[in-house]
Amino acid sequence: MLPYTRSVSLVWAGLGALASVAVVVIGTPACGTEGSEFGDPNAAEAGLEDGSFNNDTKPDGGDPFANDPPPQYCVLDGGQAPPLVTGTADCPSDKNKPGCGCDVVDQTAACWTGLRANRHNGICKDGMTTCKQINENAKAWGPCEGQVLPKAGVDRGKDACKCFSIGQWKLKNLSPCFREYCGSPDLNPDGTCAVRVGFYAVSTFDDDGDGPNPAKCTDQGSSPPGPVPPGPWTTDTLTTDCAGRFTLCYELKAGDFANPQAADCSLTKQCVTADYLKENVEQAFPPLPAWTSADQACADKWNKTGGYGEMTVVGESVLCDKVDDGKGNAFVFNRVKYCPSKCRDVANAGLPECANCQQGGSGEFK
Repeated sequence: MLPYTRSVSLVWAGLGALASVAVVVIGTPACGTEGSEFGDPNAAEAGLEDGSFNNDTKPDGGDPFANDPPPQYCVLDGGQAPPLVTGTADCPSDKNKPGCGCDVVDQTAACWTGLRANRHNGICKDGMTTCKQINENAKAWGPCEGQVLPKAGVDRGKDACKCFSIGQWKLKNLSPCFREYCGSPDLNPDGTCAVRVGFYAVSTFDDDGDGPNPAKCTDQGSSPPGPVPPGPWTTDTLTTDCAGRFTLCYELKAGDFANPQAADCSLTKQCVTADYLKENVEQAFPPLPAWTSADQACADKWNKTGGYGEMTVVGESVLCDKVDDGKGNAFVFNRVKYCPSKCRDVANAGLPECANCQQGGSGEFK
């Protein structure tokens, strides 16, 4: 039974069984509040000689990270230390904020007035500033021109300048096989059991490499499910815009694709967990293992009424963005509708219900 595919207006890649897709937005808890509590990028150009906006006291105690810490690192950080920054919270050395002291008139430098946790993530980018002579004895950085800050009112994704905003999981083969086993060696003319004892589901396997028909079914047996098929069920890849650690699962359920229910029975659920090491690079993930399902009632239900596949994700980016359902649990980000069993017969390839049937699939989460 093959996944059902059709064109969708998303950034799916070419291997997909793209099925009527439900893309959902995953909340990523903010690592900090929007905007900086210190300094005003539109403050008067004339500052104090030391570049400080605090002309009476320094409540931050001279701490350049007060109320605006450097990004925190999770899972893959390798013990990264905070950057070496001097100055004060109002005028730290790493931001070159407007009004803060500088050394050389007409010198230009990158500038940033937002939070460190957002810098260089998503849509956010540095601006440029120029050192100006303020008076006879003082020089200060001018306006921060061209910087892009997080969009107001947005708390996740690229517009919020979070490290993680989108990911895509691609699987080469999502086709299961369904087998009946017989009470006698006699078969009907169509190859089915003359006396059926049971019915089970089993994963396909790939012995054709990258050929045109990678999904193979094991030979039909005359006994209950035996060992799992050779090799993995499917290879897969992941692409996200932030490094991190992700657990991705694919589950086959018997039920109505258009009206999924919590009570829908499960034929199999296969999960893989791995570190995604380099942002925006398609990376091979561990393959999903082969499987058999001895749940005869569920396999029989699928065979009679159909079923669907669910893709779920839970993870954490290198900058601690949570990728889940907002409560720490795995989130369903895609459902795949499967074609009727008759679509495996090449003679039925022209039927409307068999159009765009493919063996693989992909899903996008964000």
